[in-house]
Amino acid sequence: MSSTTVVVGVGYLGRRYLDNNDDALGLTRQDFDLDQESPSSVELPHHYSVIYTVPPASDSPADIRLERLLANLKTAPQRFVYISTTGVYGDHGGATVDEETPVRPSSDHAARRVAAENALQAWATDSGATIVVLRVPGIYGPGRLGIDRIREQVPIIDEADTGPGNRIHVDDLAASCTAALQENVPGGIYNVGDGDHRSSTWFTNEVARQAGLPAPPTVSMEQAEKEFSPMRLSFLRDKRLVDTTRMREVLGVKLAYANPADGIHASIQEEGHERDVRRRK
Repeated sequence: MSSTTVVVGVGYLGRRYLDNNDDALGLTRQDFDLDQESPSSVELPHHYSVIYTVPPASDSPADIRLERLLANLKTAPQRFVYISTTGVYGDHGGATVDEETPVRPSSDHAARRVAAENALQAWATDSGATIVVLRVPGIYGPGRLGIDRIREQVPIIDEADTGPGNRIHVDDLAASCTAALQENVPGGIYNVGDGDHRSSTWFTNEVARQAGLPAPPTVSMEQAEKEFSPMRLSFLRDKRLVDTTRMREVLGVKLAYANPADGIHASIQEEGHERDVRRRK
């Protein structure tokens, strides 16, 4: 029986997925405002699955937005794919984490993701829907390379003070969502990522090189603690190597950009093409 995919949240990932899947439906805030205590009802297809990309609101320890959606679903979807974060693991000093590693979030935003995962699993027990949680690292792609920050020469961390890098190209994340919707894929938790663990400093320098820009200056972690924002520091302090074996062997994702240098190149090329199109209009 065919199932319509409903993408809740049309941000960076949601828009990319919809652009490449003409038969999917997108729900925006205008359609269904999850910040309202009593959001207006929305009609969904009789047989459907969900890709949920909406981040939790920052004013509650729970994911109120997710809970409001679940409370307003008249019928349960066949599958519910929730986009979580590898931040739920917290800091492991650069050691490897996998899906069996206990969560210990070290930031409020990661703790809200843990709460959301737990709420979703509890709801699934009653609803019968199959839940797939994708724990996602940093997402990059066209428009998400940090080129403006490189042009502004915003400092980055010294290579010696960085931990393993964990990232995924937006197209590979969209492919992971497609794989998670397949009926033969077991529900549960999957770490996703490109499996290339070169540091965030390497990544920024590679973007600069391919974009023909000077590499940004570097600062020590000690100096960053005084100058960087709390949000940026939270990502830098948590050091872990995220194992993605289950993504490849069970979810069955074949990455287009296992080498992030290739993903950076494709993203820069696409950005250039989009600029050319805008100029011709």
